[in-house]
Amino acid sequence: MPVYKDEERGTLYVRCYYEDFTRKKKQIKKRGFKLQREAKEWEADFLRKQKGSTDMTFRSMYEIYIEDMGHRCRQSTIDGKKHVFEKLILPYFENKPINKITPKDIRAWQNEMIAKDYSNSYLDRMQNMITALFNYAVDYFNLAENPCHKAGRMGKREVVVNFWTKDEFDRILAAMEDDPTAYVSFSLLYYSGIRFGEFLALTPKDFDFEKNTLDITKSLQRVKKQDVVTPPKTPKSIRNIIIPDFVMKEVKDYMLKLYDLKDTDRVFPFTKSYINNAMARACKKSGVKKIRIHDIRHSHASYLINLGCAPLLISERLGHEKVQTTLSTYSHLYPNKHQEVVDMMQNQHQKDMATSDVTAPAEASEEPKPQGTRFKVVSPKDKISPQQVHVNDLSPCVGFNRRI
Repeated sequence: MPVYKDEERGTLYVRCYYEDFTRKKKQIKKRGFKLQREAKEWEADFLRKQKGSTDMTFRSMYEIYIEDMGHRCRQSTIDGKKHVFEKLILPYFENKPINKITPKDIRAWQNEMIAKDYSNSYLDRMQNMITALFNYAVDYFNLAENPCHKAGRMGKREVVVNFWTKDEFDRILAAMEDDPTAYVSFSLLYYSGIRFGEFLALTPKDFDFEKNTLDITKSLQRVKKQDVVTPPKTPKSIRNIIIPDFVMKEVKDYMLKLYDLKDTDRVFPFTKSYINNAMARACKKSGVKKIRIHDIRHSHASYLINLGCAPLLISERLGHEKVQTTLSTYSHLYPNKHQEVVDMMQNQHQKDMATSDVTAPAEASEEPKPQGTRFKVVSPKDKISPQQVHVNDLSPCVGFNRRI
């Protein structure tokens, strides 16, 4: 493993030969080393990485993992992973062999992260990312075990759902009457429950005004200051949903006013800041609390729950991959429904009792009802142990001889 002098730059470099996945021989040159030790360490780790050895460094495994996930996740998801790894995980583990990282090491890293006073949800996010990387190493590189499993978790996912009630939303719309674009946008978002990226990607051909349906087949993401159209978040997010007639009429009237609108043009070609500003103005005017744009989707779910819709129907409409996602996100909106169930049982019980009173035999109602017996515990002066004494005078009762 020779190290070469780069006369032009005054640094060192190495040249490696390896076989790619097609068994084709290739060469790679890495420049810029100041020390021979650094150059040799890089070359050795590169070769271990090509062989898929668990002796490779954590950074090498991270690079393989991120490159692979880049073909399977949206760019915004990859950017989020990179930010967390490079800022908070790689500085602790990058030069350590992946198979030498122990549960104790993970535990020490967790304690440092907890000490930084990050939120529970952010700690949970970091934990999920490093656990996923080690799972990847176990599944595809024969790492013996995932050290995160023995180390335990840190943080906890916090589901905070803010939403507008139907009354609050009506007040928001009333405050937007002088802005037709905002009025139509918020109506469609509230009554459809679609994600904001799905909303921004809508084109005229996605609307069927005869059937009052909307096709969700794509999403618009902002990546590196560029608008990028991608598939929706999950496979089940590709869906066809029915929209109320009065909302579809508003959208149709809005689209007729757009000049030279083509089937492939975006119906709502504006930015997130436009919606945020429109919301801020309406909230200030109406006195309704401001929420996030994504919370309009939560508002739709809350509205459906209040209407009595089943979780499975809500899950399909929102495009969740699993109904459990819907239940875990919106379970706190169901307590009133539990009280409604109790009220229904109580009402039914009262009806049953009323029916039984009406249908009971007449002679049964004439029989004297047994009186409840009431006792109190007393301890007479001449006795050590207490005894039960009836509260009422029982001498008038048949068969009772009062003791003197």
